[in-house]
Order: sequence, then structure tokens, then C-alpha cells
Amino acid sequence: MKNSKSLLIFILAVGVFGIINTEMGIIGILPSLASYFDVSVSTAGLLVSLFALAIAFAGPTMPLIFSSMNRKHVMILVLSIFIIGNVISVFTTQFSVALIARVIPAFFHPLYVAMALSVAGSSVSEQEAPKAISKVFIGVSAGMVLGVPIVSFIAEAISIQAAMSFFAIVNIFSLIATIYFVPSIPVTEKLTYGSQLKILIKGVTWISILAVLFINTAIFGVYSYLAEYLGTVTNMPSNLISVMLLIYGIANIVGNIIAGKLLADKPIVTVTAFPIALIALYLIFYPLAEMTIPTAIIILFWGILAGIGANINQYWIMSAAPQAPDFANGLFLTSVNLGTTIGTSISGIIITRLGTQEILFVGVIALIVSMVFIVMRNMIYRSEAKKV
Repeated sequence: MKNSKSLLIFILAVGVFGIINTEMGIIGILPSLASYFDVSVSTAGLLVSLFALAIAFAGPTMPLIFSSMNRKHVMILVLSIFIIGNVISVFTTQFSVALIARVIPAFFHPLYVAMALSVAGSSVSEQEAPKAISKVFIGVSAGMVLGVPIVSFIAEAISIQAAMSFFAIVNIFSLIATIYFVPSIPVTEKLTYGSQLKILIKGVTWISILAVLFINTAIFGVYSYLAEYLGTVTNMPSNLISVMLLIYGIANIVGNIIAGKLLADKPIVTVTAFPIALIALYLIFYPLAEMTIPTAIIILFWGILAGIGANINQYWIMSAAPQAPDFANGLFLTSVNLGTTIGTSISGIIITRLGTQEILFVGVIALIVSMVFIVMRNMIYRSEAKKV
């Protein structure tokens, strides 16, 4: 039984890696794609921005629509749609076709990820759920951070088509594994749309969403420009920047593993302490950013904290609405994507007007705001506990 659950979680993690890698892996080859399709780099950027916009829109809607269907059947459907989109992207020479082949699967992205997290959490006891979910988050981190250099390497070593094929290969592997090794997962308790939407009338749900939005604003408002930061502030050469990004990615995966234990043992303490720890790291980084060795050490701890933060985001929204797990996970995905968009946009303005080094304060301010909402939620639960 334990081995079957471990295999299920492994398949879910690989599946999430394939889905996230399809989204993020393309970032490293955008200039090459612009040349391949004979469009500007900014136009090629639509392959990323429209994908993210589709996720933000579909985050709460798609898991809600498919909430009554057998989980295995839904995952097979989503992986099949991604594979079709991947294959079309490999063979088309028309940018508009490639864009459509990416945007349509993007609407199904939150459906797979939300269900993967729900299935992982429900496959074990309630106390062990954070650990199981943290293992699936390893796939998320790998897709976001390690997928970019892998795809870039394939494009450089072989071709653009080979790099695009990598997305399809991972998703085909996940589809086959899902068909043969994932058991049927029917929905035992079908929830009506109305019962799930009820979580939106709870103040604690919105407080949790806002906390997560600002946490992700703080993380990605800085991380999105990490390469730029290391180049202009720390003055690192490009090859060393690549090493730093890899260290950050590996540390992120370590953070996921640590988060599972922390959230299983002391969830409230972990969530409350997180913004304080990241604020401290940003403030320490600011005066040391021009020094290479201290920067490398900070990036190691930063990556670990960011990995913990990703799990905290999911836990904080999920625990606010456990009665509608798929819908709650969809809200989580929308919240983090909006936070990423807001953080990246604000930091871009700060870089233009004040300079790259100052974006750390975007993170600090966003974390202070997130602390307000975290404390508000803690006070609500404390007040409810006294009434019981």
C-alpha cells in the first residue's frame, strides 16, 4: 500500500513537472523562437504572457467545472491535450498556430495541478498531507527552475524542434504512467457548484488569498530579475549567473522537502515566521549584494525559503477551505499567478526609475503587507477557538 502511494505521488510529481515545464521551459529559448518564427522577441513573449493569463483565468473555473469527474480520467484528458499542443508546436512554422497550440492547453494547466495536489493530499492521512503535497511541489520547482536550463541546453546542442519535443516526451511519459499505474479515482463525495462557491463568502478565504498574493509578489518580484540583479549589482559573469540560478533551483527543491515536515508539525508557526525570515534575508542581501561569496550563500538560503514559501501558499488557501479542495487549489494557482504578475510589473518600474538594487524593497513591503493578513487570519481562528 505504501509503495503504491509513493508511486502515485511520483507520477503526480512528474506530471506536474511536465505541465509546469511546458509553461516555463520556453523562457530560455524565446530569442531562438523569435528567430525561428521570424517575429520580434516581444511578440514571442506572448507565448509566455498569454499562457500565464489563461492560467489566471482558468485557475478557479476549470477545477470547479470538472470537480465531479473521476480524477484519473481528468488527468488523462489534460495530459492528452498538452501532448497534442506540444506536438503541433514542434512541427508548425506559423507563429499564430504555435500560440494557439500553447494557449488552449494553458486553460487546462490549473486543472491538472489543482487535482494533483488534491489527490496527493487525500492519498494519506490529514497529518501527513503536507508531506505528500510537498513531494508533488518538487515537480513544480523542477519545472519552474530546472526546466529552463534543460530546454536551453537541448536547443543549443541539437535544435529548437528537439527542445520543443522535450515537453511532449515528458508529458507522454506521464500519460502512459497515469494510464497503467494510477488507479481509478472517482469522486466519492460530489460537491455542487454552489457548495464550493460558498467558500468565497467566507472572510478567511479572502484574507488567505490576499496573504498568498502578497507573499508571491514578494518572492517573484525579486526572483524574476535575479539574473539581471546578479549581472548589474553583483557584477557576476554570465556563466557564474547560470550556476547561481542552478543553486537557487536545487535549494528550492530542498525547501519543498523541509516545508512538508514544518507544515505537518507546526503549520501556524511556519506560516507566521516565513515573511519575517524572508524580510531578514532581503535586508541582509541589500548591503552585501556587491560581494560574490556572501551573495552565493544568500542565494542558497533564499532558494530554500522560496521552496518553503510555495508550499505555504498552497497550505494557507487550502486550509481555509478544506471542504472544496479542487476549487481551493484553483484559487491558490490564480493567487500566485496574479502575485507573480504584480510583483514582476512593479519591480520592472522600480528598475527603470530607481535601479535594480532597490527591487529588494518591493519584496520587503509586500511581505509586511502579507504579515498583516496572516496575523488577521490567526486572530480570527483564535477568536473562534475561544467561542467553542
